[in-house]
Amino acid sequence: MTSARPKAERGNWAALRGAILGTAIAAALGSCIVRRLTGPKLTGTCAGACDHYVECKPGHADADGIRCRNECPDVFSDKDSLMEYEKMSCQNAVEYVDGVPAKSASQR
Repeated sequence: MTSARPKAERGNWAALRGAILGTAIAAALGSCIVRRLTGPKLTGTCAGACDHYVECKPGHADADGIRCRNECPDVFSDKDSLMEYEKMSCQNAVEYVDGVPAKSASQR
């Protein structure tokens, strides 16, 4: 013979389980959404701008970072322009510093 739980007890357990599951899902989604909505952390500093550049550019990170930190104060004059640079996509950030690679006639 099977023992059946009273209907009220099953309802309470299901509600508790649903609340725990709902809270866990909300926390997981909330952290992803907040990160996506807030975007990257903007510092408005040469260090932050150069970190963004090095993070976006594959290859010689140490040399590129040193060059960026040396040239940055001459290129950017204020916090707002540095924050605008930090908002750029990786492709645009690298092209802003390095320029657009030249294309040969066969690549056009």
